[in-house]
Formats: sequence, C-alpha cells, structure tokens
Amino acid sequence: MKKLKVSQEKPEAIKTTFARAAVSIPDAPVAPKPRYEDPSYVWMKRVFDVIVSATLLILLFPVFLLISLVILLDDGTPILFSQIRIGQGGKQFRMLKFRSMVKNAEKILAENPEMAARVIAGEKVENDPRILKCGKFLRKSSLDELPQLINVLKGEMSLVGPRPILPVEIETRGLGLETYLKMKPGCAGLWQCSGRSESSYDIRVAQDEEYYQSTSVRTDIRILVKTGMAVITGKGAK
Repeated sequence: MKKLKVSQEKPEAIKTTFARAAVSIPDAPVAPKPRYEDPSYVWMKRVFDVIVSATLLILLFPVFLLISLVILLDDGTPILFSQIRIGQGGKQFRMLKFRSMVKNAEKILAENPEMAARVIAGEKVENDPRILKCGKFLRKSSLDELPQLINVLKGEMSLVGPRPILPVEIETRGLGLETYLKMKPGCAGLWQCSGRSESSYDIRVAQDEEYYQSTSVRTDIRILVKTGMAVITGKGAK
C-alpha cells in the first residue's frame, strides 16, 4: 500500500498558492453605465434645451398670441393651465399647457369614476366632455403643449424625455418608476413618435428604459424630428 504524500509546504507558501489562483479568476463583467448619466451628455443636453427652447419661444410668440385669443373667445380666462407633475428625483413642478378644457373639468371628472380611472391610468378618453371646442384641435395638433417650452427653459423639463407623470401615477408606475425618476420628463419622447396615444402604458415604460440606457444628442434630435412628423400627420393623436 502506497503511503499518502502529505504536503510539506509551509502555511505561507500555501497562502501564496491560493492568492495566485485567485488572481487568475476573471472578474464578473461590469454593466455599462447608462448613457443618460454621462456628464458630457448631461451638459450638451442642457445647452441644447436652453438654445432651442429660447429660440422657439421667440419665433412662436405670434402663435402664442393667436392661441391665447382663440381660447379667450371660446371660454374666457385663464389662458394657461398648470398641473402638478413629478420631475427628476421625485421633485414636483407645475407643467404648463394652453387650457383645452372647460373651467369645471375637475368636477366633471369627479362625477365620472370610470373616466377618472382611465385618466389616472394614462389613457386617452374619446369624446371627452371636458374638452373645449378649440381644445380638440389644440390637443390633436399638440399646440396645447407649447407652453412646456417655458418648463424646459426653467430646467424642470427637457425637450426629449419620458412623459411627465401625475403624483397618482407613482403607485401604478411599477418597476419603471426608478428609471423615470433619474431623468427629466420631456416635451417629446419615444412614446410620442411611435404612436403616442396608441402606445400602451407598458410600452411607454419599456421605451423610457431604452432611452435611459442608450440615448445621445443625436438620438434626441432624431426623436424631435420624428415627433414633429407625428404631430403634423396626427398619427396616434386623439
């Protein structure tokens, strides 16, 4: 019977052997950092937002005056409508729009629980009794959203980003909430240039994640162009 050979190596030598073996074990792959968090992109995005929003506010001033006059003749004041939305980091801000609904819109919504549930879920309501006569055109053309350029200039929103959510949507946002809170909500986004109101809520959440992981200034420009085309053609709008 052969005798078992017992290692005569000293404890220090054994430790060294294990240390060398440990070095040879490859490290686990590190997940790439989301493009949205790239400092250079953050800086370029803000510069782009300020320049474009300021320029559009100046060029579209006559349009702002015309829309204001139409709303005034249709239903009086106020001209603008503001609503609390959730921004980057969970900070609340007042998102601006041209008023496209009657003055007692909230009362009408409170008296219709079924419609209220659809609104909270982010769905569009067909033949909405709250909408003004001129409001239908403003919504279909997305002209009601022009005042959001002011939110962009103030740094509360971006030209491109996820759709701004209401405080009540925090509970229904699910897994997509964490990603949403890391970004500034946008005037335009993937959801708008791919069907807008035809897109389901789950699709919007997936698109927000896609945008967060792989965005760029070039992507932002492409989304703005596609969104502009969607607005002109009325694709997905109601």
